[in-house]
Amino acid sequence: MPKNTKIKSVLIIGAGPIVIGQACEFDYSGVQACRALREEGIRVILVNSNPATIMTDPDMADRVYIEPIHWRNVEKIIIKEKPDAILPTMGGQTALNTTLDLNRHKILEKYNVQIIGASVDSIDMAEDRELFKNAMTDIGLQTATAFIAHDYQEAEEHQKKIGFPVLIRPSFTLGGSGGGIAYNIEDFEKIVNRGLDLSPTSEVLIEESVIGWKEFEMEVVRDRNDNCIIVCSIENIDPMGIHTGDSITVAPAQTLTDKEYQELRNASIKVLRKIGVDTGGSNVQFAICPKTGRILVIEMNPRVSRSSALASKATGFPIAKIAAKLAIGYTLDELRNEITGGIIPASFEPSIDYVVTKIPRFAFEKFKEANNKLTTQMKSVGEVMAIGRNFQESFQKALRGLEIGIDGLTNSDLFNKKNKDYLKNQLRTPAPDRILYLAEAMRQGFNLNEIYDLTHIDLWFLSQIDDLVREELSLKNKNIDKLSMSILRKLKRKGFSDSLLSRQLKCSEDRVREIRIKNNILPVFKRVDACAAEFEATTAYMYSSYDDECEANPTNNKKIMILGGGPNRIGQGIEFDYCCVHASLALREEGFETIMVNCNPETVSTDFDISDRLYFEPLTFEDVMSIINVEKPYGVIVQYGGQTPLKLANRLKQQNVNIIGTSPEAIDLAEDREKFKDLIEKLGLKQPNNSIATNIGEAIQAANEIGYPLVVRPSYVLGGRAMEIVTTDDDLKRYMEEAVSVSNDSPVLLDRFLNDAIEVDIDVISDGQDVFIGAIMEHIEEAGIHSGDSGCSIPPYTLSDKIISKLRAQVTQLALELNVVGLMNTQFAIKDKEIYLLEVNPRASRTAPFVSKAIGIQLAKAGALVMSGKSLKELNLGNEVVPTYFSVKEAVLPFAKFPEVDVLLGPEMKSTGEVMGIGHSFGEAYFKAQRAAGVILPKSGNVFLSVRDKDKPAVCDIARDLQKIGFKLFATKGTQLYLDENNINCHRINKVKEGQPHIVDMIKNGDVHLIINTTEGARSINDSFSIRKEANNYNVCLTTTISGAKAFCKAILFIDNFDATDIQSLHKSMDY
Repeated sequence: MPKNTKIKSVLIIGAGPIVIGQACEFDYSGVQACRALREEGIRVILVNSNPATIMTDPDMADRVYIEPIHWRNVEKIIIKEKPDAILPTMGGQTALNTTLDLNRHKILEKYNVQIIGASVDSIDMAEDRELFKNAMTDIGLQTATAFIAHDYQEAEEHQKKIGFPVLIRPSFTLGGSGGGIAYNIEDFEKIVNRGLDLSPTSEVLIEESVIGWKEFEMEVVRDRNDNCIIVCSIENIDPMGIHTGDSITVAPAQTLTDKEYQELRNASIKVLRKIGVDTGGSNVQFAICPKTGRILVIEMNPRVSRSSALASKATGFPIAKIAAKLAIGYTLDELRNEITGGIIPASFEPSIDYVVTKIPRFAFEKFKEANNKLTTQMKSVGEVMAIGRNFQESFQKALRGLEIGIDGLTNSDLFNKKNKDYLKNQLRTPAPDRILYLAEAMRQGFNLNEIYDLTHIDLWFLSQIDDLVREELSLKNKNIDKLSMSILRKLKRKGFSDSLLSRQLKCSEDRVREIRIKNNILPVFKRVDACAAEFEATTAYMYSSYDDECEANPTNNKKIMILGGGPNRIGQGIEFDYCCVHASLALREEGFETIMVNCNPETVSTDFDISDRLYFEPLTFEDVMSIINVEKPYGVIVQYGGQTPLKLANRLKQQNVNIIGTSPEAIDLAEDREKFKDLIEKLGLKQPNNSIATNIGEAIQAANEIGYPLVVRPSYVLGGRAMEIVTTDDDLKRYMEEAVSVSNDSPVLLDRFLNDAIEVDIDVISDGQDVFIGAIMEHIEEAGIHSGDSGCSIPPYTLSDKIISKLRAQVTQLALELNVVGLMNTQFAIKDKEIYLLEVNPRASRTAPFVSKAIGIQLAKAGALVMSGKSLKELNLGNEVVPTYFSVKEAVLPFAKFPEVDVLLGPEMKSTGEVMGIGHSFGEAYFKAQRAAGVILPKSGNVFLSVRDKDKPAVCDIARDLQKIGFKLFATKGTQLYLDENNINCHRINKVKEGQPHIVDMIKNGDVHLIINTTEGARSINDSFSIRKEANNYNVCLTTTISGAKAFCKAILFIDNFDATDIQSLHKSMDY
């Protein structure tokens, strides 16, 4: 069936910011959808609030709106753009829920907009727990015994019928938000109430527990002619009870019998038919009882999902692209699969002759108070994927690709306790490190049946891991020079890294590498082709293996290799992938052959048509050098993927690899405290007093010389890892003993903390001769909050012209003195009209995409061209572009997933993503940024104020502004008395320790609509924790800084007074 020619324009809804449960896989799907529809001559309108995405680039759609994904904002876009259709299946749960809101408010009907890709009925049937259960019963498929509840009393009645343990699943939430497993009535009450609160329909499913059953997923595509294909089967190594996003998964499924596979295949197709998915991809999840073989349908997603991205990267089948074409009327037999050059149709079911392993990456080190037990609510922040010829090779490559300090199944830090009971407990409780404890249990002689009883991980996987442990133990007391080459080859085929082997054989990694190369034990590169080599692949999408035949076929073209950022984590996310993609696209246009190396399946950079050649490989020295030896690139870019490739820079340079752009030496100079101090003195710039320490004694001495408060942090980290503000010797001692491992190689940096300073970020491009200033960003929160967690504004909204001129001069000096060639980010603090330099990063930073969207110039693209030899003059980049409108970046924080964690921000980064608001004034832009981040500002109601003494003078103006708007003020004793003295009427409310009724009672009763709470000192922070915790639990708008409160006052005025403008029009309005 040919495409629907009545559809001339389509509105695509994106997924918004990166949050736990919804990451950059939706940038990947959105980009594919935009490209697929524009290929067909369809006018594409895109709305997304995340500036760090490729999909929000101005050339990705005909009209790009960086606006909050909220039905009121989308309605304004529909009025302006008059799309024929809306495609909601590319933006995760956010897009589905927003489309349902638009439908509920009759907006789609009013403006005659058709939903394509999925119908409202199919979304409802798949997402509404009760409708889905009834639908499965209709087609003869079993689901777990379950009941729907709309309040706690109803839930409790259902629980009594099922018993404990019991599973709670809220409707219409993403990443299992609000769900969990209850083993007792106390946990049950807590999870049910939270689930009801987070579900947009106030509905939860109370379900029998199938913990310990095997879990499988089928990725299915169906068209309107009922052509169905299974793109890929996925098996979770972890059993039921852990969210699939937090499970280690393998494709294709390894332990299904042929009969079981066919049963799941047939069931998946029946599910899609019943739900009514006939124009795209869906993911269907099953549980199988290991004892009886009973199959249950768990759930299905009527949209492109996280697993779709994994299945796409695992097979090379472009699910999102095909789904977008199906949505406009095509059928699978009319479309071609590009990975084989269009030889095979899209209706040809992919088959793969390799194994893919995905391992999630967690960030519990950022949230020490959080419970790291894994349940049905997703908690991981990223993932790594690896491809190998067998499970063991794929599994070990994924482990070393995680970048958590391991290169296989070992982590000596975990195994200080050799107690068997301790190990049993670690195996019983699913947590991020369980797979490593499992290997340790094998080393200590646990038998496989015993481990199975504790973990319910299938015996096939246990035997594979056991074999790896036995191989590792067999190397004890062996000598590398006496090891037979057949054994070494066998170990490499099982995925053992050179670094792990060197540790077992007590020699250097270089020695293992040297012997390997001397004996021609080298990896070959195989191609991902979706057809198990039945047809020749025309795309160069490759993975390494210690097999016989190499399919790389490198060219003699002038090549540039770009090293990606690896798995997403807090501090290193989609922003760096954005930069890598732009580098590749720009250099391809310039005539270079580009090679991308990355191991993150969620990203646009790992799409096979972004670069000329894609290597899906871990970003370790061994793996990267193996590719370099085959490809022999002219140059390698290490400055765009965050800290991951930077760590490899020096070792690569030692191997005579040409690192283009800013040199590794210049990058090291910016990190080396003593050398950098000399450079600053030479330039006559100011820095907060600082020192370095390699032990507690040195730290205390330095602190006494500099004076408290101090910002302390380890060297060479990203995202403010382990960064703290300390105010006493005792705080400093505790930090040195507990927070970091300190040595001569990794000293601790101590800086005088500048209270109440304004922080500024500046992004520039330098070609070594000239400097182009991308933007000067003023932070909204005061110094002390990590730049990644602070809101910021372009242009600055309080800085004087004099200060801005000085900043321009200083940043230019720094770029030229460091001989930066490419991008550079610099952070300053302004206190008492003095400028202090905080840090310089001569590389891509997380602000580059935001700046690019704000000014209409792609910094990452221009930076890559400069690194390849172009001058700024050749690129026509001279004067700084200062927009006539305001752009505000706001951080998005994951506290909803960790309710036990204090929401108070500090110098260690905790945000998972960001949003952008654009407006004609700072207030409008800030309002939009807040709405996009999920903060619903109140128009009226009660405000609670409790501020530290030094903020009391400043809170008076804020209180008056709020009263003018119509708010009623409440405060604790100290703040209330101060306001009263300043003739501001305010009601007193008790602190928690002063007895009930108190402020937390007010929050729980829904009588507080906005909270302004600033605090300092351990006791005060501890006393006010319950206020912030309940504000988070009850979705009450909260700010913990005075500057944030001032910005809220400006933003509230725009709640009913905002506009929506596409970024192409905004960019045209500027004078370049």
